[in-house]
Amino acid sequence: MKIIKISMLALALSLMSFSAIVPVKVILSKTEKALASISWKAESIDVGEIPQGTPKAIVFEFKNTGNAAVVITNVKGSCGCTATDYTKEPILPGKSAKVTATYNAANKGAFTKTVTVTTSAETAPKILTLRGTVI
Repeated sequence: MKIIKISMLALALSLMSFSAIVPVKVILSKTEKALASISWKAESIDVGEIPQGTPKAIVFEFKNTGNAAVVITNVKGSCGCTATDYTKEPILPGKSAKVTATYNAANKGAFTKTVTVTTSAETAPKILTLRGTVI
């Protein structure tokens, strides 16, 4: 009788552990399907020569190529000479959005500036580069 009780307990425990594994796989596959990803049109833009004292807006575009909405959570220029603006609402799958960096062109000479963009689609921030020469 004792052997039967132990056998039934072992059988019940093995069935419980098997049923606990199945939902984990279902959850993982749903998560995998909901992954977001983006594709940038260009990560570096050379604006060439621009006149001194005239701000220059540079537009970086991307497309949501994933299965979930993407949100831009932060955009930061590398210095105070570069103002930024970006799409504030969630970008649905298949839709495009933009990040605009406006360089103030106060000083003559060559320049290279960066804009750091953080999104819900990428674990590491994306570094976008703008360069040119102020004449």
